[in-house]
Amino acid sequence: MALHYYCRHCGVKVGSLDHFYANSEQLGFHHLTAEERNDMISYKDNGDLHVMTICEDCQEALERNPDFHQYQSFIQ
Repeated sequence: MALHYYCRHCGVKVGSLDHFYANSEQLGFHHLTAEERNDMISYKDNGDLHVMTICEDCQEALERNPDFHQYQSFIQ
């Protein structure tokens, strides 16, 4: 089982952990609401987890342009 992180705005792969063995508390998922978990975490057929996060470039763009928070995708 692997854990893959992707930017929710631009789709770039942020990173991966192959053959990880951790529970949701160790990963910090227990801090998320049920709705946030549904929006951010998906389980693939092979057992991998895909987690939607924010890459550094998109985070920087959001800090420079706070009005971008209203858009799901702001990268052209």
